[in-house]
Amino acid sequence: MSLSHMENMPLSHSGPQGAQRPSWKQWLLYSTTIILLLLCSFSTLIYTLLPLKTANEPCVAKFGPLPSKWQMASPEPSCVNKTADWRLKILQNGLYLIYGQVAPNTAYKGRAPFEVLLRRNGDTIQALTNSTTVQNIGGAYEFHAGDAIDLIFNEEHQVLKNNTYLGIFLLANPQFIS
Repeated sequence: MSLSHMENMPLSHSGPQGAQRPSWKQWLLYSTTIILLLLCSFSTLIYTLLPLKTANEPCVAKFGPLPSKWQMASPEPSCVNKTADWRLKILQNGLYLIYGQVAPNTAYKGRAPFEVLLRRNGDTIQALTNSTTVQNIGGAYEFHAGDAIDLIFNEEHQVLKNNTYLGIFLLANPQFIS
């Protein structure tokens, strides 16, 4: 075989004449579609097997801004008990939404570094250390009866109490199927 014949040979023999291989864009589209279908199926399965029972009665508590006192949705909420300023005790198991805002006092010139901690039973679940801007705090957490939730400041004068608050809302009670 001479070299002149090799110049005319096709580089690949992957399929019949005229057939095209799918491009990488098509593979990406196909794989993304399959992954999304699997995620939807898995989510539906989890949602079916682990239904959440919504709370029977509203249970909402909020502390601050000024006047700094606990404001409850009902006189005696069944899910939380106020124990002190910026501190609550959880009375029933459930999925809770904690929401809040911390406004740092930019005029504060003390020695203590700025630090605000959201804690559960003394363990930090969220920390804020930026003293230059108003920040949101909170998230969705599963709490159990007896848990103590509090928001503490490294130094009381580091935050502006008239623009800082903490709230909690019972979203649902998980009901497991046995």
